[in-house]
Amino acid sequence: MVSIYDIAKRAQCSTMTVSRVINNTGRISEKTRQRVKAIMAEMNYVPNQAARSLVLQQTKIISLLITDITNPFYTTLARGAEDAAKRLGYQVMFSNSDENLDKEKEYIDTVLSMRVDGVLIAPAGDHSVEHLEKLRQYNIPFVLVDREVPGVESDRVLGDSKEGSKALVEHLIALGHRRIAFINGSLDISTARMRRAGYLETLKLNDIEVQPDYMFDTTYSRFDADPIIEKMIAMPKSKRPTAIFAANNFITLAAIRSLRAKGLRVPEDFSIVCFDDLDPDYIVDPFLTIAAQPAYDFGRIGMQMLIDRIHGPIDEYRSVILPSKLLVRQSSTPLT
Repeated sequence: MVSIYDIAKRAQCSTMTVSRVINNTGRISEKTRQRVKAIMAEMNYVPNQAARSLVLQQTKIISLLITDITNPFYTTLARGAEDAAKRLGYQVMFSNSDENLDKEKEYIDTVLSMRVDGVLIAPAGDHSVEHLEKLRQYNIPFVLVDREVPGVESDRVLGDSKEGSKALVEHLIALGHRRIAFINGSLDISTARMRRAGYLETLKLNDIEVQPDYMFDTTYSRFDADPIIEKMIAMPKSKRPTAIFAANNFITLAAIRSLRAKGLRVPEDFSIVCFDDLDPDYIVDPFLTIAAQPAYDFGRIGMQMLIDRIHGPIDEYRSVILPSKLLVRQSSTPLT
């Protein structure tokens, strides 16, 4: 491999001058800088990132730790984060926790050993507090994205889950539905609690009695919805839900898959609404009625806030709440 000494020899300058060109530090003439850069390009020189990090006390690497990048919401969020990081001179290391605290801990330990410059994280759940405090202990800046953790003060970029839930449930009520089931994520996750709060508040505001049998707590990840759907269709038809509010797109897909396997149709037998869209590039005819969140902006803004804090100091923690938008499509129809 070409070394800094090879570059210095070819450029007829000191290794210190080459180092200053690589790290963009110190005072050297523009003519010398351009000559060294041209020789580096000619010799296909790749800087030793580890050595550079020791000099600058920066790796220029940021960890993006999310729950599941196969979820279209996080796929788009990751793209927003990466685009912002690239524009600001950073690279992104991706990791998936799968909402598993042990896996999240392993990744946190890894980023600590690598001394990344910062972490943009969608926490696995409320118990992630220990992992976040470990980052703080080692002076690694972090920003929470999509989810917050009680007791942890930090910069954060969140969605307005409560208002999005209210819009979805109000939409179903306006269509004549009063028996509305709710399939939610784990209540150990802040978004699940807020979406539940929006669901309950909207029912009460419309004088609809809350039915505990219509409420199901599961996971935001891929899962088998058969047990939940079987409980619904086992109810007498006069008491069976006519609509389902799913807390995210993975829950929605699992519910639709189960309904179809049982010969039931959406929206003819059950109207369905949910949070977050599927990737429009792969859907010719968008079907789901959704509360669409600006996923790209979650990543873009979160990354900008993190890099601002890396360059700090910033006295106060900042909070950005991004609204969702109701998009009405074919999966929800009037009750007949």
